[in-house]
Amino acid sequence: MKTLGLIVSIIAGAFLMYGTIDMPDWGDPNSPASIHVSPRYITNTEVETATPNMVTSVLADYRGYDTLGETTVIFTAGMACILLLRRRGGVRKARR
Repeated sequence: MKTLGLIVSIIAGAFLMYGTIDMPDWGDPNSPASIHVSPRYITNTEVETATPNMVTSVLADYRGYDTLGETTVIFTAGMACILLLRRRGGVRKARR
């Protein structure tokens, strides 16, 4: 069973490394995000969202559902930690 897990992990890792071959270099000014997406946000953010702060408009307006999903995941994880770590029934009395 451990061998099967190792094989699956190696295959998944190989696919992930293969998927990074076509990615642009880190910080490449000629990457698609730098050429198409960023200039649109910079030039149109105040007109399309009526928000002068570009970061706020991207997080709240353009990526609102994504931000809501991330917030939901963090809230759920926090609540799970609280539920797992809380004491049940208060302080126990020592038995004699």
